[in-house]
Amino acid sequence: METPVYWSVLEHQDWTLHLAATNSGLCCITLPSESLDSLMEWIHRHIPNADILRDDEALRPYAQQLHEYFAGYRTEFTLALDLRGTPFQRSVWLQLKSVPYGETASYSDLAQGVGRPTAVRAVGAANGANPLPIVLPCHRVIGKNGQLTGYRGGLDVKERLLRLESSARPAMS
Repeated sequence: METPVYWSVLEHQDWTLHLAATNSGLCCITLPSESLDSLMEWIHRHIPNADILRDDEALRPYAQQLHEYFAGYRTEFTLALDLRGTPFQRSVWLQLKSVPYGETASYSDLAQGVGRPTAVRAVGAANGANPLPIVLPCHRVIGKNGQLTGYRGGLDVKERLLRLESSARPAMS
């Protein structure tokens, strides 16, 4: 049986993001450095029986919350999510939600949070595989020394997201 996967494009300033959702929730967001092909590759790898359909209306609620975030009004997302990964990856991704808006945490902090204090590298790998950046804020994770470390979308994107959060004046959550 095929699984419907809906996708759309979100434009924000000079960024183009691609969004995908199933009937269960948002499952993937590309970063500005990634293409529509990246989204399609992710879908084929994680949802092999996908029936891929462009549907801007189906993705509108997700795009709306992302627009509110970029405008500085939204500090957390209330979206249904369809997380496709291992149990460990999903635990790390959900732990990202505990890092408050405008703040940062280290990979060690995340490892502690998932109950695997020595799994710092595995936490880093799971963080890098996060299919829902921004919504599950992997950009808030930095090195233990306080330095910005690798980010799938590039350090410039990570810096821009952190800057947005440090200067925003949230009016809703």
